[in-house]
Amino acid sequence: METRIFHGIIILFFISTAFAQTSLLSIQTDDNHYDEGDTIVISGIVNTVIGETPVIIQIIHDAAYAHLAQLQVAQDGSFTETVLAEGALWKKSGEYIVKASYQNEIVQTTFSYTPESGSIETTSSFEVDAGSSGTFDVEYTIKGGTVKDMIVDSDIFAIIVQIDATDEGAITLDLPREFIGAEKQDGKDDTFIILIDGIEVAYQESLVHQNSRAITINFEEGDSDIEIIGTYVIPEFGTMVMMILIVGIMAIIVASRNKFQINI
Repeated sequence: METRIFHGIIILFFISTAFAQTSLLSIQTDDNHYDEGDTIVISGIVNTVIGETPVIIQIIHDAAYAHLAQLQVAQDGSFTETVLAEGALWKKSGEYIVKASYQNEIVQTTFSYTPESGSIETTSSFEVDAGSSGTFDVEYTIKGGTVKDMIVDSDIFAIIVQIDATDEGAITLDLPREFIGAEKQDGKDDTFIILIDGIEVAYQESLVHQNSRAITINFEEGDSDIEIIGTYVIPEFGTMVMMILIVGIMAIIVASRNKFQINI
């Protein structure tokens, strides 16, 4: 008798466990932070598909709906929804809740959001210490963080920009050619090597001037050191220094000739 009761309990346990698994629902987003204009990808899995029952998706902020959708579940139990974070319902920053409901099961996840008006963009100029060569200014615009320091590393022909990245963002730097550049042997512009915390990343070059090059580098939250490596940094004899040297030598030659002619 006791053996039957024990077996009955075991059977009920497995039945209840199986039933619980059939009601399980999961949901996730492809990132934990979004800015205005970003695409939010919501995905999830239904453990057991029940007929044509849809998944209800809700995105809520401050008890107000930013998005509401009814999704069909694929045969494998998966579902996906993409949402463009822009428009009248996406004007407030803060934490947003994503809820998914299927039958009686409800799960949720969260993400943070910053509208365009809430993203702080700073434009300024940083005075870089060039050691015995003095100082030079680098103009920059940064969004998603602040600039802590700019350091010259002459060993690798680089400027290291130290930032405090509180969010994913971008920095645009106006690099003066007199002090840093990337050039080919024929004098034409070459590409810079950009490393963020030791990992090479791409960059965009928006403006090319006679005296400077403007590059934009995207970074992620938590990034710290951006290395901009060229083919020279603070040349021992820059263009202006060389011109001054040549003019000085020519003046000495002219003075010597005049003195020689007078003596004759």
